[in-house]
Amino acid sequence: MGKKLKVHIVGTHGVPAKYGGFETLADFLCQNLSDQFDFTVYCNANKYPEKQKTYYGAQLKYLKLDASGFKGIFYDLFTYVQALFTSDVILYLSPVGSGYMTPLKKLFGKRVIVNHGGLNEWEREKLSPFQKRWAKFNHRVAAKFADVNVADNNLYQDSLKENFNAESVVVRYGGDHVSKISPLNSNLTEKYPFAAEKYAVSVSRAQIDTNIHIVLQAFEKFSKYKIVLVSNWNVSKYGEELKKKYKDHPNMILLDAIYDKQELDFVRGNAHVYIHSHSRCGTAPSLVEAMNLGNAIVSFDVPTNRETTQEKALFFQDSDSLFSLLKNLNDTTIEENKKLMKEIASNNYTWKYIANQYHDIINSF
Repeated sequence: MGKKLKVHIVGTHGVPAKYGGFETLADFLCQNLSDQFDFTVYCNANKYPEKQKTYYGAQLKYLKLDASGFKGIFYDLFTYVQALFTSDVILYLSPVGSGYMTPLKKLFGKRVIVNHGGLNEWEREKLSPFQKRWAKFNHRVAAKFADVNVADNNLYQDSLKENFNAESVVVRYGGDHVSKISPLNSNLTEKYPFAAEKYAVSVSRAQIDTNIHIVLQAFEKFSKYKIVLVSNWNVSKYGEELKKKYKDHPNMILLDAIYDKQELDFVRGNAHVYIHSHSRCGTAPSLVEAMNLGNAIVSFDVPTNRETTQEKALFFQDSDSLFSLLKNLNDTTIEENKKLMKEIASNNYTWKYIANQYHDIINSF
């Protein structure tokens, strides 16, 4: 075997993954491809105080800068410049804040793969007008100068072409790192006693485009079983106001964000239905994880969610349609949908399958 290509991953908080979808992607690329590529992953030292040196053979480098928000612009810049000096290939995950620096690759003769995610970031409701323009500018520059652009669904592939005249390849996300944990043989039932009963579950960040308010409005009227809603309530006024309004509602269990993987899998995997309420996402990691867990999926009706579930989920548009859907759901439909979702996930959303696609992209240089 010849010398392995040096692949540097920038744009994430780091590995092991404990933050979001891009971190999980970086994590499983290291797990699946470290025997074929020499990986380096840049990490936010504030989130990884233990500062381990390697992860599945990948070298880890730390910066004492936050990887998100305004500081994330500098975090991405410093890590990208470091990578330019020592890598063969840079995998840049999400150029929303710092895509402007992509052209620097020309000075160093490096190859750059840019993963743009799965939606038009510049259209997010939570962004100010300036932030929207900045996001679109960065995606435009990154799309123009990348050697390979990656989108995580066909709709965003079309958007990159329409907005920036950029060609791209579609590579989705894996979700088979989840584990089904029965309440019959788990001590977690004591911490989450609702797992022994019938309940719906939804996991979202507390931001307007995840439509938590729609789910909670539906469960104000729906009383057959409870909703367990997991979110980082305190990161936004939107989340704080919703938690204050509904925290004592008898049909709602509002949990703070769960970062322990086993606990989160337990809470999601034992639900009667999983409610995916995101309206602005591509191939949403939380959705493909729920599908891999074998959950029946009740999803907000937008084209990206229809694509991810191959039109086979159960769809709602607002709180009234969600209430009506839940009210009329029977156990036969639930069981049929569980099998469909699991089958789609097993064929399309496994990390081995996704890693093989990245392997082919990197080796195409």
